Amino acid sequence: MTDQSQNNDAAPTPDELREQVEDTREELGETVEALAAKADVKAQAQQKAAQVKSQIQDKAAHALHAAQDKTPQPVREKAAQTKKQLTDTTHALGGKIQDRTSGPTREKAYRMADSARNSRGLLTAGAVAALAIVFFARRTRRGAK
Repeated sequence: MTDQSQNNDAAPTPDELREQVEDTREELGETVEALAAKADVKAQAQQKAAQVKSQIQDKAAHALHAAQDKTPQPVREKAAQTKKQLTDTTHALGGKIQDRTSGPTREKAYRMADSARNSRGLLTAGAVAALAIVFFARRTRRGAK
């Protein structure tokens, strides 16, 4: 910051002083905000956690696509059929259990189901990877005979 009074050899006017004070206040406010952001460890941890979560989801999606690409069509079709059978059976059993379950127990089960749905991508990737391992293990045994 240059001092205008040195350039003009005249005292700054009250308006100039007010402007300088306002500029200084803005700079100070920005500096305080920057320091507060650096000191907010919780926000930094949350930001880092979100970043790591995103990276893990990306890697899981990549692994899922890689496993799907390497899995032969008949295995994928069988997995789809099995998934449908499991879904149908689960819905049928769920209906029977729901009819016989108390309210608080049912609420806890809904929360657990929501949690499972939120991690569905990872569960699917794990299932596909397991199917691929079983397929390749059988294939290797047949080749060894």
